[in-house]
Amino acid sequence: MGLATAPLGWTYLAWLAQIPLWFRVLRKNTTNTDLLSPKAFLLSTLLAAIAWGGGFYGIALFWITGVHPLTWLGVPWLASLAIAAFCWLAITAWGVVLVFCWLLTMAVWRVTTARTKVNPIFRNLSFILWGTASWCTLETLWSYSILWWSPVAYTQSPSQLYFLQWGALGGAVLLSAFIVAINGLLAFGLTNFLDAKTSNNHGHSWPYFLLAMVIWLGCQGGGWLLYQKPLADVPEQSLNVGIIQGNIPNQIKFNSEGWRLAIAGYTEGYKKLTEQGAEIVLTPEGALPYLWETVVAKSGFYQAILQTQVPVWLGAYGTKEDGYTNSLFTIDGQGQLQGRYDKVKLVPLGEYIPLSNVFGQLIQRLSPLKEQLLPGDRPQVLPTPFGPAAVVICYESAFPHLLRSQLLQGGEFILSSANNAHYSDTMAAQHHALDVMRAIEGDRWLARATNTGLSAIINPRGETLWLSAMNQYQIHAGPIYRRQHLSPYSRWGDWVVVLLLILSAIAWLYSLGNKSRGAIHFQ
Repeated sequence: MGLATAPLGWTYLAWLAQIPLWFRVLRKNTTNTDLLSPKAFLLSTLLAAIAWGGGFYGIALFWITGVHPLTWLGVPWLASLAIAAFCWLAITAWGVVLVFCWLLTMAVWRVTTARTKVNPIFRNLSFILWGTASWCTLETLWSYSILWWSPVAYTQSPSQLYFLQWGALGGAVLLSAFIVAINGLLAFGLTNFLDAKTSNNHGHSWPYFLLAMVIWLGCQGGGWLLYQKPLADVPEQSLNVGIIQGNIPNQIKFNSEGWRLAIAGYTEGYKKLTEQGAEIVLTPEGALPYLWETVVAKSGFYQAILQTQVPVWLGAYGTKEDGYTNSLFTIDGQGQLQGRYDKVKLVPLGEYIPLSNVFGQLIQRLSPLKEQLLPGDRPQVLPTPFGPAAVVICYESAFPHLLRSQLLQGGEFILSSANNAHYSDTMAAQHHALDVMRAIEGDRWLARATNTGLSAIINPRGETLWLSAMNQYQIHAGPIYRRQHLSPYSRWGDWVVVLLLILSAIAWLYSLGNKSRGAIHFQ
């Protein structure tokens, strides 16, 4: 499953990679609490979660170790290595917890329906339904936590555009549901096939294989039909956006040399983009990593705005109460502050310390700011001269509900501003994959500016119309379009989870009403 993610992108592995985890829940000697003591059962379940969850999340998120070395922040080399290892292990462990909880929910279903006289096919399909519902529920809950990045669905982005179109209907959770269900069906089919060769079990394999193939073909064919829908954008709604990828290394970003290079690079890029006809210019997260008031008072970049009178979306820091915010500002053509979006989902340890009252003296923050970063308020939408914009700053691309709330507030296009220079290039590829999913889910055009890559323009189908190179200074101007229509996912959110849970509850209650004295027998 980890190899299916960007940038390697072996996407078809995802349709098979969960089969071993399903095998685990189909083995009686490891999931039947009658055969194992509670302690042994929990231990074996935990080991299975570590094996699969560590493989998926550990591989997919290994890019986080790219924060090492942090010597540019004054952190000793060995301490930097320890910090990188801790971050990787912590975020991997959080994924392992998700898998562990899923395995427990599967055991609960199996125990509570252990004696039924319902049709075996119905019983097994109900089990797959519950496995899909519980996995999707857990992913949804995790997406509201402080740590999240890797739904199973993102293994298909950005290349499988036909399949990704389903995101406009049900979001990432619908994509995950298809993947989990097909893995479950294939696991049942293979289990029956193998049992038929080693025992007198004559359970049929072909219904599960056939249903898996029908669902997969439906995913691809239905996605293709959704992909054919015309964008139907009109010239009156177009907006020519300029994007600057400043390529300022983090090692110098916060000293005098970095300040000088940033001012020179962003000023030059801004002027060239305005000459190319850009109506507004987008900069990365923390493009000028100082307070907005400092930018106004001291920068040549601000003077260029006054001269050309072309507005800017500027990544900088703002003040709030007793701390600072990581913000994207709308500066109009007269140099006035028209709007501001403050980052809501801050990076744990990087931008704030969870439970700082307890751990503040034990954990060194990775943020170069001396003060505590504070999250923005909800809901927010960024005012601009061309209508309201929905915004995600870096890490926020992993949280679809943040964008959805802004689209419900009237956001007509999406701005993604990021600084991925902390990490390896793998992170930039996965970040782009997430933004592709967000554009499709929201049925919105998306413009993305990053410090070192990958910057992009993405249309509502998920097509990347321009993609920058990594670790290069680049500028680009291209059109995006304002949109007011809300996709089904934007309107109704994670309705798929609710539907799956309702159907699972109906199947569970029906099974409870048809009990017998025999033990459960999967076929």
